[in-house]
Amino acid sequence: MKNRTEIPEEYKWQLTDLFASPEDWQAAYDACAAAIPSLAALKGTLGQSAEALAKAYDTIHAFEEKMSLVGSYAFLGKAIDGGDTAFLERSEKVEALSVKAGAALSFFDPELMAIPAETLAEYLEDGALAKVRHLIEDATRLRDHVLDERSEGILAAVRKITATPSNTYQMFTNVEMKLPKSLGEDGLETELTAGNFHVRRESGKKEVRDAAFRAMFGTYGAYKGTFASLYGGSVKQDNLFASLRGYPSARAASLANANVPEQVYDALIGAIHNAVPMMRKYLDLRRKVLALDKLDVYDLYCPMVADVDWPMPYEEAKRLVLEAVKPLGEAYQAVIARAYRENWIDVYETPGKESGAFSAGVYGVHPFVKLNYAGTLDDAFTLAHELGHAMHSYLSSEAQDFANHGYKLLVAEVASTVNEVLLTKYLLSVETDPKRRAYVLNHFLEGFRTTVFRQTLFAEFEYRAHEAEASGIPLTADWLSGLYEDLEKTYYPNAAIREEIRYEWAYIPHFYRAFYVYVYATGFCSAVYLASRIFETGDAENYLKFLSTGGSDYPINELKIAGVDLTSPEVVAGAMKEFGKTIDELAKLFD
Repeated sequence: MKNRTEIPEEYKWQLTDLFASPEDWQAAYDACAAAIPSLAALKGTLGQSAEALAKAYDTIHAFEEKMSLVGSYAFLGKAIDGGDTAFLERSEKVEALSVKAGAALSFFDPELMAIPAETLAEYLEDGALAKVRHLIEDATRLRDHVLDERSEGILAAVRKITATPSNTYQMFTNVEMKLPKSLGEDGLETELTAGNFHVRRESGKKEVRDAAFRAMFGTYGAYKGTFASLYGGSVKQDNLFASLRGYPSARAASLANANVPEQVYDALIGAIHNAVPMMRKYLDLRRKVLALDKLDVYDLYCPMVADVDWPMPYEEAKRLVLEAVKPLGEAYQAVIARAYRENWIDVYETPGKESGAFSAGVYGVHPFVKLNYAGTLDDAFTLAHELGHAMHSYLSSEAQDFANHGYKLLVAEVASTVNEVLLTKYLLSVETDPKRRAYVLNHFLEGFRTTVFRQTLFAEFEYRAHEAEASGIPLTADWLSGLYEDLEKTYYPNAAIREEIRYEWAYIPHFYRAFYVYVYATGFCSAVYLASRIFETGDAENYLKFLSTGGSDYPINELKIAGVDLTSPEVVAGAMKEFGKTIDELAKLFD
């Protein structure tokens, strides 16, 4: 692993796109801190008139837009090096300032709710409130769950400690927890990292997969009590805040924020349970192709076409992604080319860099994409995925004002996965080698397994964990590990379950953002439908309209613009049919 100073500049994002210097950041931070009294001064004005309410929103959004720049600078710097004390300090300062701002604005929702419904309806007829109409309607939709001003102030103050479980988890796993050595492809034992774990887990050599699996999850298992305490604390917080606001459950509270019916969540779990026989069929094919007596859980990630040599240098991945998104139009391609040219992407793993990948949209600037690129085909798909997020953020920011640019979680994974599916279909359209085609088909099937089945498993895990805690069951390490093992047996019925898989729940950082992972599954199913239609017809007009909606409507309605009705069972059922067809096509190729 190279140090950051050894990485060429064209493979690193530049935080100077946000602030020219740390001193400029500090000046912006100080300006935000000085603006907090102006937020508190809005108290008592909201119900005076439509103009007064519009002025309040303008003042708040101007502050939030500045804070988004200040917060993004701290967040992105910390993501690049979690041990950088300067960025750790900045992150803590931003968090503290956000708490102060939240406390200053704790009056807002109760005061807004106190405006009589008839009066508010009259206000909304005023053109001054046109751009925040959806925000007001969305906020008042939840009026029964807004507390009195004093209680809201207390909750805002408490928020400064609610990130402790997640922050502690990130610090421990990314910086302080040391992984042991494990066997590499060259037969030598070298340090296991979050980045090379994914490469070794996909190795064609069973002993390399086995060693990486035992080293990674064995280490998490060694600290299972610590992780149970952290995750249990996070679950308790979720349940407490939901209860204080009068929701029947933490899941209901989370989904209510985006106006998503709980039956969408339940229907997803039910549909995937019904599709388990297809997963059994896929795993049987995998076991036969790999010539294994039994399929261990660590055998699920290696390519089934072991002798395909398909290295994927970053420059080649860039070219493939740009070609794959051609059906989305020249303007779409041009922005991605700009992202390459202007270094919006931080590419390679370096010491202290946060594991995984993400895209962070910054209104008024551009998205920032973080990778830990290791040169595999999966990494090319990750590039496509994160650029999908980036384009969603970019197009929404271009089309919407600050108040309406941010999209909800339910639609967040659609744009990213559409890019992945388009890359799959592009590769299949140009590749004639049967083994490479089989490799791509296997990758597509792995998308179903990891993004639909696996994320639904995660969704069921966190739902059952929250329900258990709410009913008084202690979330001990053994209880959480037992639940996870049972779900592994349910979702992968013909895979041999190893001891270490019991501790994989401790490896999943998404659990600290409760009831988020289900959107990966619904997003994938929606994306399979959309990408297939766009690839076949070349018509991306309505899809691009969807990408520009930001948060201007409820996500269920935004998806309908693109042609997806997530309240209908047809979306997930249709995706499962595609899963079955792809299994059959791959089996035929192997025959």
